[in-house]
Amino acid sequence: MIYMLDTADINAIKKAVDLYPLAGVTTNPSIIAKENRPLKAILLDIREVIGQERMLHAQVMGKDAETMLKEAQALRAIDPDIIVKVPVTPQGIKAMKLIHAEGIRITATAILTPQQALMAAVAGAEFLAPYVNRLDNICGDGVAVAAEMAQLIENYNLDAKVLGASFKNVQQVHQLALSGIQSVTIAPEVFDLLLVHPLTDSGVAGFVSDWEGVYGEGTNVLDIL
Repeated sequence: MIYMLDTADINAIKKAVDLYPLAGVTTNPSIIAKENRPLKAILLDIREVIGQERMLHAQVMGKDAETMLKEAQALRAIDPDIIVKVPVTPQGIKAMKLIHAEGIRITATAILTPQQALMAAVAGAEFLAPYVNRLDNICGDGVAVAAEMAQLIENYNLDAKVLGASFKNVQQVHQLALSGIQSVTIAPEVFDLLLVHPLTDSGVAGFVSDWEGVYGEGTNVLDIL
Protein backbone atom coordinates (compact mmCIF):
# COMPACT_ATOMS: atom_id res chain seq x y z
CA MET A 1 0.00 0.00 0.00
CA ILE A 2 1.19 3.49 -0.90
CA TYR A 3 0.07 5.88 1.84
CA MET A 4 -0.27 9.60 1.15
CA LEU A 5 -1.54 12.46 3.27
CA ASP A 6 -4.24 14.71 1.81
CA THR A 7 -3.48 18.13 3.28
CA ALA A 8 -1.38 21.28 3.03
CA ASP A 9 -1.20 21.72 6.82
CA ILE A 10 2.53 21.82 7.51
CA ASN A 11 2.19 20.70 11.13
CA ALA A 12 0.07 17.71 10.12
CA ILE A 13 2.61 16.81 7.43
CA LYS A 14 5.53 17.04 9.87
CA LYS A 15 3.71 14.72 12.27
CA ALA A 16 2.88 12.17 9.57
CA VAL A 17 6.40 12.17 8.11
CA ASP A 18 7.79 11.53 11.58
CA LEU A 19 5.40 8.72 12.53
CA TYR A 20 4.16 6.91 9.45
CA PRO A 21 5.54 5.24 6.29
CA LEU A 22 4.38 8.16 4.20
CA ALA A 23 5.00 8.08 0.45
CA GLY A 24 3.80 11.57 -0.33
CA VAL A 25 1.38 14.46 0.07
CA THR A 26 -1.58 15.37 -2.11
CA THR A 27 -3.26 18.76 -2.29
CA ASN A 28 -6.24 20.18 -4.12
CA PRO A 29 -7.56 23.73 -4.64
CA SER A 30 -9.82 23.57 -1.58
CA ILE A 31 -6.96 22.34 0.62
CA ILE A 32 -4.65 25.07 -0.70
CA ALA A 33 -7.29 27.77 -0.20
CA LYS A 34 -7.61 26.83 3.48
CA GLU A 35 -3.99 27.85 3.99
CA ASN A 36 -4.63 31.32 2.49
CA ARG A 37 -1.01 31.76 1.41
CA PRO A 38 0.71 31.96 -1.99
CA LEU A 39 0.72 28.58 -3.74
CA LYS A 40 4.46 28.64 -4.41
CA ALA A 41 5.26 29.18 -0.73
CA ILE A 42 2.95 26.34 0.31
CA LEU A 43 4.47 23.88 -2.16
CA LEU A 44 8.04 24.81 -1.24
CA ASP A 45 7.26 24.44 2.46
CA ILE A 46 5.72 21.02 1.91
CA ARG A 47 8.70 19.89 -0.16
CA GLU A 48 11.09 21.02 2.54
CA VAL A 49 9.24 18.86 5.08
CA ILE A 50 8.77 15.72 2.98
CA GLY A 51 12.14 15.73 1.22
CA GLN A 52 12.86 14.86 -2.41
CA GLU A 53 12.14 11.15 -1.97
CA ARG A 54 8.40 11.60 -1.39
CA MET A 55 5.72 12.55 -3.89
CA LEU A 56 3.98 15.93 -3.99
CA HIS A 57 0.75 16.45 -5.94
CA ALA A 58 -0.75 19.84 -6.90
CA GLN A 59 -3.71 20.63 -9.14
CA VAL A 60 -4.18 22.84 -12.18
CA MET A 61 -7.17 25.20 -12.37
CA GLY A 62 -7.39 26.18 -16.04
CA LYS A 63 -10.60 25.65 -17.97
CA ASP A 64 -8.92 24.70 -21.25
CA ALA A 65 -6.14 22.25 -22.03
CA GLU A 66 -3.63 24.85 -23.18
CA THR A 67 -3.93 26.79 -19.92
CA MET A 68 -3.65 23.56 -17.93
CA LEU A 69 -0.45 22.74 -19.78
CA LYS A 70 1.01 26.16 -18.96
CA GLU A 71 0.02 25.69 -15.31
CA ALA A 72 1.68 22.27 -15.26
CA GLN A 73 4.86 23.75 -16.70
CA ALA A 74 4.80 26.53 -14.09
CA LEU A 75 4.30 24.01 -11.27
CA ARG A 76 7.22 21.95 -12.53
CA ALA A 77 9.36 25.09 -12.62
CA ILE A 78 8.71 25.43 -8.88
CA ASP A 79 9.26 21.72 -8.18
CA PRO A 80 10.78 19.53 -10.93
CA ASP A 81 9.42 16.39 -9.25
CA ILE A 82 5.85 17.56 -8.79
CA ILE A 83 2.94 15.37 -9.90
CA VAL A 84 0.27 17.47 -11.56
CA LYS A 85 -3.37 16.78 -10.80
CA VAL A 86 -5.78 17.20 -13.71
CA PRO A 87 -9.58 16.71 -13.59
CA VAL A 88 -11.18 14.16 -15.91
CA THR A 89 -13.12 16.66 -18.04
CA PRO A 90 -12.79 16.57 -21.84
CA GLN A 91 -10.35 19.48 -21.69
CA GLY A 92 -8.58 17.74 -18.81
CA ILE A 93 -8.08 14.57 -20.86
CA LYS A 94 -6.67 16.68 -23.70
CA ALA A 95 -4.38 18.39 -21.20
CA MET A 96 -3.18 15.01 -19.90
CA LYS A 97 -2.02 14.07 -23.38
CA LEU A 98 -0.11 17.34 -23.70
CA ILE A 99 1.35 17.22 -20.18
CA HIS A 100 2.34 13.57 -20.51
CA ALA A 101 4.14 14.36 -23.79
CA GLU A 102 6.37 16.74 -21.83
CA GLY A 103 7.34 14.05 -19.35
CA ILE A 104 5.41 15.55 -16.43
CA ARG A 105 3.80 13.05 -14.08
CA ILE A 106 0.00 13.20 -13.79
CA THR A 107 -2.68 12.33 -11.28
CA ALA A 108 -6.17 12.26 -12.77
CA THR A 109 -8.63 13.64 -10.23
CA ALA A 110 -12.37 14.12 -9.65
CA ILE A 111 -12.97 10.59 -10.94
CA LEU A 112 -16.43 9.12 -10.32
CA THR A 113 -16.67 6.39 -12.97
CA PRO A 114 -14.43 3.55 -14.17
CA GLN A 115 -14.54 4.84 -17.74
CA GLN A 116 -13.19 8.23 -16.65
CA ALA A 117 -10.31 6.39 -14.98
CA LEU A 118 -9.63 4.20 -18.00
CA MET A 119 -9.51 7.11 -20.42
CA ALA A 120 -7.24 9.09 -18.10
CA ALA A 121 -4.84 6.15 -17.87
CA VAL A 122 -4.73 5.83 -21.64
CA ALA A 123 -4.09 9.58 -21.86
CA GLY A 124 -1.02 9.22 -19.65
CA ALA A 125 -2.12 9.57 -16.03
CA GLU A 126 0.03 7.69 -13.53
CA PHE A 127 -2.44 7.90 -10.63
CA LEU A 128 -6.23 7.74 -10.83
CA ALA A 129 -8.05 9.32 -7.89
CA PRO A 130 -11.66 8.21 -7.35
CA TYR A 131 -13.74 10.09 -4.77
CA VAL A 132 -14.85 7.22 -2.56
CA ASN A 133 -16.95 9.07 0.02
CA ARG A 134 -18.61 11.30 -2.54
CA LEU A 135 -19.85 8.21 -4.35
CA ASP A 136 -21.10 6.75 -1.07
CA ASN A 137 -22.94 10.01 -0.35
CA ILE A 138 -25.03 9.68 -3.51
CA CYS A 139 -25.97 6.04 -2.84
CA GLY A 140 -23.10 4.77 -4.95
CA ASP A 141 -20.46 2.26 -3.89
CA GLY A 142 -17.12 4.04 -3.88
CA VAL A 143 -15.11 0.94 -3.06
CA ALA A 144 -16.73 -1.12 -5.82
CA VAL A 145 -16.17 1.63 -8.38
CA ALA A 146 -12.49 1.92 -7.38
CA ALA A 147 -12.12 -1.86 -7.64
CA GLU A 148 -13.58 -1.78 -11.17
CA MET A 149 -11.02 0.88 -12.07
CA ALA A 150 -8.21 -1.37 -10.85
CA GLN A 151 -9.64 -4.27 -12.87
CA LEU A 152 -9.70 -2.19 -16.04
CA ILE A 153 -6.09 -1.14 -15.50
CA GLU A 154 -5.13 -4.79 -15.14
CA ASN A 155 -7.22 -5.87 -18.15
CA TYR A 156 -5.39 -3.49 -20.45
CA ASN A 157 -1.99 -3.74 -18.74
CA LEU A 158 -1.78 0.03 -18.27
CA ASP A 159 0.97 1.71 -16.27
CA ALA A 160 -1.30 3.43 -13.75
CA LYS A 161 -2.41 3.04 -10.14
CA VAL A 162 -5.73 3.76 -8.45
CA LEU A 163 -5.26 6.39 -5.74
CA GLY A 164 -8.27 6.18 -3.45
CA ALA A 165 -9.33 9.60 -2.15
CA SER A 166 -12.14 11.30 -0.24
CA PHE A 167 -12.44 9.15 2.87
CA LYS A 168 -14.54 9.91 5.95
CA ASN A 169 -13.84 6.77 7.98
CA VAL A 170 -11.39 3.92 8.43
CA GLN A 171 -13.82 1.31 7.10
CA GLN A 172 -13.74 2.91 3.65
CA VAL A 173 -9.93 2.74 3.64
CA HIS A 174 -10.03 -0.86 4.88
CA GLN A 175 -12.48 -2.03 2.23
CA LEU A 176 -10.40 -0.36 -0.47
CA ALA A 177 -7.26 -2.12 0.78
CA LEU A 178 -9.10 -5.47 0.73
CA SER A 179 -9.98 -4.78 -2.89
CA GLY A 180 -6.28 -4.57 -3.78
CA ILE A 181 -6.16 -0.85 -4.50
CA GLN A 182 -2.53 0.22 -4.75
CA SER A 183 -2.58 3.63 -3.07
CA VAL A 184 -4.66 5.93 -0.89
CA THR A 185 -4.54 9.56 0.13
CA ILE A 186 -6.13 10.28 3.48
CA ALA A 187 -6.89 13.43 5.47
CA PRO A 188 -4.91 13.70 8.74
CA GLU A 189 -7.93 13.18 11.01
CA VAL A 190 -8.75 9.85 9.34
CA PHE A 191 -5.11 8.81 8.90
CA ASP A 192 -4.52 8.91 12.66
CA LEU A 193 -7.55 6.66 13.24
CA LEU A 194 -6.01 3.84 11.20
CA LEU A 195 -4.05 2.78 14.30
CA VAL A 196 -6.65 3.49 16.97
CA HIS A 197 -8.23 0.66 19.00
CA PRO A 198 -9.16 0.75 22.70
CA LEU A 199 -7.88 -2.80 23.29
CA THR A 200 -4.49 -1.83 21.91
CA ASP A 201 -4.35 1.06 24.37
CA SER A 202 -5.45 -1.11 27.29
CA GLY A 203 -3.04 -3.88 26.32
CA VAL A 204 -0.08 -1.51 26.23
CA ALA A 205 -1.19 0.01 29.54
CA GLY A 206 -1.22 -3.46 31.05
CA PHE A 207 2.32 -4.16 29.86
CA VAL A 208 3.50 -0.89 31.38
CA SER A 209 1.78 -1.60 34.70
CA ASP A 210 3.25 -5.08 35.02
CA TRP A 211 6.72 -3.93 33.99
CA GLU A 212 6.88 -0.90 36.23
CA GLY A 213 5.49 -2.90 39.15
CA VAL A 214 8.71 -4.94 39.10
CA TYR A 215 11.36 -2.70 37.54
CA GLY A 216 10.18 0.76 38.59
CA GLU A 217 8.38 3.64 36.98
CA GLY A 218 9.89 5.07 33.81
CA THR A 219 12.34 2.21 33.21
CA ASN A 220 12.85 0.67 29.78
CA VAL A 221 14.61 -2.36 28.35
CA LEU A 222 17.95 -0.56 28.17
CA ASP A 223 17.81 0.17 31.91
CA ILE A 224 17.79 -3.50 32.90
CA LEU A 225 19.89 -5.24 30.23
